[in-house]
Amino acid sequence: MGDPWNENIYSLIQQPAQQQQKQPRHFSKFKSSMRDEVTKTKAEYKTMGPAKVQTRPPNEFLKKHEKEPKLPEKMKFKYPNEERRKPPVPKRDEQPILGLKTNKNFITQNAIENIMAVPKKPEKNYADTRKGDKHPLEPSGLEPKFVHKKDFGKTPGYLERRKAELQRAQDEYNSYIAEHFRRGAMKQLNEDEREDILNGLKSNWELLHHEYQGLSVVTDTAPKKNRKERMEAEMKQLERDIESIEKHKIIYIAN
Repeated sequence: MGDPWNENIYSLIQQPAQQQQKQPRHFSKFKSSMRDEVTKTKAEYKTMGPAKVQTRPPNEFLKKHEKEPKLPEKMKFKYPNEERRKPPVPKRDEQPILGLKTNKNFITQNAIENIMAVPKKPEKNYADTRKGDKHPLEPSGLEPKFVHKKDFGKTPGYLERRKAELQRAQDEYNSYIAEHFRRGAMKQLNEDEREDILNGLKSNWELLHHEYQGLSVVTDTAPKKNRKERMEAEMKQLERDIESIEKHKIIYIAN
């Protein structure tokens, strides 16, 4: 709408809509040349076939089996390596040409070889079914092959070396003890002294164990817990000492 002060009656009449003018359509300047090129290269018989088909004359009509492929003529078979093949076995009525002759009596020679031959040993097999299915025995692991070894029944080398090392360590220990005995630096406990020490350790363990059983079941305070742990440690130490003395029959002590 326009300005209301300049309004008149002609402005109320509906005006016809103005149609927008389109731009002229673009045509390529190569259209004609492209049409000629496509037409020229297009296949002539692409859809409908050739315009004219050359037909057969009436006397050359289609006969039976005419369109079937024809096999080539039969030729004599020839091996590709004919030159390297061995000659055929001579026939019964042909006399073979022998290049070498011998006076050897093959019948007598075969008889002598069979008489002097060592009999073949039977194969070692085992049957694993009731029908008698047999298998070789050697790869099965059932035959003790180790008894045929050269070193069977002998002590292995590593055990001999270990035995020698233990004996050398024992000799060094014995020489060490003998040297300390010679200087008077240590002495050996006799059986009575050993038994007295062992009995004393056992009695100490029994007294400590009796005292341990008298402790309170509930360890709700730090002193009770500390006392229980200390008594358990002392009992374990006594058990280790008793086991060590019972295990070793000979005991040395330093002076």
